[in-house]
Amino acid sequence: MRRCHVLAPLALAAALALSTALPAHAFETAASSAYVVDLTTDTVLLEKDADVPLPPASMSKLMTLNMLFEALEDGRVTLSTQFNVSERAMSMGGSTMFLNTQDRPTVEELIKGIIVLSGNDACVVVAEGLGGTEDAFSSQMTERARALGMNNSTFGNSSGWPHPAQRMSMRDLGILAERLIEHFPQYYHYFGIQEFDYDGRAPDNRHNRNPLLSLGLGADGLKTGHTEEAGYGLVGSAMQGSRRVVFVISGLSSDVERRNESSAILNWSFRQFAMRTPVKAGQVIAEVPVWLGEAETVALAPATDLELLMPVTSSGTIEGKVDWSGPIEAPIAQGAELATLTIARPGMGETVIPLVATTNVAEAGFMPKFKAAATQALVMARNLADRSGEAEATAPETQPEGAEAPVAN
Repeated sequence: MRRCHVLAPLALAAALALSTALPAHAFETAASSAYVVDLTTDTVLLEKDADVPLPPASMSKLMTLNMLFEALEDGRVTLSTQFNVSERAMSMGGSTMFLNTQDRPTVEELIKGIIVLSGNDACVVVAEGLGGTEDAFSSQMTERARALGMNNSTFGNSSGWPHPAQRMSMRDLGILAERLIEHFPQYYHYFGIQEFDYDGRAPDNRHNRNPLLSLGLGADGLKTGHTEEAGYGLVGSAMQGSRRVVFVISGLSSDVERRNESSAILNWSFRQFAMRTPVKAGQVIAEVPVWLGEAETVALAPATDLELLMPVTSSGTIEGKVDWSGPIEAPIAQGAELATLTIARPGMGETVIPLVATTNVAEAGFMPKFKAAATQALVMARNLADRSGEAEATAPETQPEGAEAPVAN
């Protein structure tokens, strides 16, 4: 039988100096859509139209880079592999590396060209080098996005150039940023490069457009975007102490507003929330009944410290809920997972951790088992008698013998 036990605030009060009752002051972003997540704790801090598919502009270049990193990972290419430059790639407008058909850029040069220079031509070179054609590569991007859980993303090209099919949600861009950071740490350092002067061809376009890299905020990626349709946007990430924050914003009116909004979001994310340890490893959270054991109950505690990201403005105690299936039958080994503790933070989702037995509980001897069996038999007999009495009391009265049955007119 599934049971649920709600902890009283005092049950944890001795260990806590905080509460989830008061959320952090909400951040009112000027972006038309936004998504902010604390990657260290997987806690969403801010959502604003986060699942609406929107024109992503050059932020969608992150998906092109993901496809290239996957090709590096499985050995289809190396950093020194050279790609051809087609007439189509050379003819790309907007921000470019100024490639021509005589060039044979390496994969590493193309990575830098896409990240630092936001090269539309470099994206087409990668698309054609991996997919044969940009259309085929775009279809592969869409299919891969679905496999990665990016359900509000479709791609019509590799560069983010305006296209009816080029759409991504802010959450999807956040999912993609998380993947690039955590799955490809060997390539993530490229996002922090502030300057790349490819063959001296684009001296005015050699600087990384990410406005946060030089502000001392711990920012180290990822990609800006801008078109007239999309406005100014940024997929950014920063590390301060042990915490990493990823944010995505779009729809801002200028590069200055984008810089100011990005800086404000990072400051809010790191200053309005802090890591706390409300429950220590081994701290007894609850006791649950044991069936046929030498002890009638067993104490439950987390095996590791419970660390939570909490609003700094909170105070007081915290409440949680323990779930288990019981009673739990002996024998029980110390450290066995027997229950879960769920702590809900308003506006910040739930955290669930396992609870383990703090001690061994041996199986009961013959006499305790005999008494338990006798008690159970007595309870079953009483229940059966009660049910029989109820059935007798509610049985319909029988008609007296010889009485005529009513006849319907």
